[in-house]
Formats: sequence, structure tokens, C-alpha cells
Amino acid sequence: MTHMPVDSPSRDRIIHPATDTLDLATVMRAVGDPLRLAIVRLLADGKERTCNDLQQALGLPASTGSYHLRLLREAGLTHTRPHGTQRITSLRRADVEHRFPGLLQVLTR
Repeated sequence: MTHMPVDSPSRDRIIHPATDTLDLATVMRAVGDPLRLAIVRLLADGKERTCNDLQQALGLPASTGSYHLRLLREAGLTHTRPHGTQRITSLRRADVEHRFPGLLQVLTR
């Protein structure tokens, strides 16, 4: 019987939509939730943050924070990368700006 190692590449693979597939309706649905909009606004300063940092800043349980971060990533607004046992999240500012010029400026006011 063969076992996959716990830290296999497939475990650390985080899927992000391509820039040219970002859909305005999906993005707007994602930021239509006040918590997700708050996450986007926190990330607007350009700093990367761990999931834990974002959850603490907003007073969210881990499961709730993970859910909202997943929706933002799937909408194409954020980028998440593995770093050991943590996940580091940042805003996909250049990609969103390329696809929807001026949108982040409006959302982060």
C-alpha cells in the first residue's frame, strides 16, 4: 500500500482564476457581503496577511474566515499562497485593475 506524504504538492496547490476569466458579476457578489468587503479593504494597503491575522482583525472564527477568504479567492480578488502550515493572502490589485479599471479604488474608499 502506497501513502502520499502529508506535504504533497497537490495539498499545497491553491487554484486561482486567470485574469481574463474574472467576471464582474461574480466579483460584485463577493464584495456585496460586508465581511468580504472589509477583508478587501484591509488588504488594500498592499500588505500580505495570514488568514489568522485577517480573522483576528475582523473578530471571525476560523471556519467563517476561511469561507469568506475562499469566496474572495474564487472570485479572483485575492491571491493565497501556502507558507508552511499557514496561508498568506494578498489583494490581486494589478489583475483586478487590468480587468476592471477603477473598481478597487471605488471599493476601498
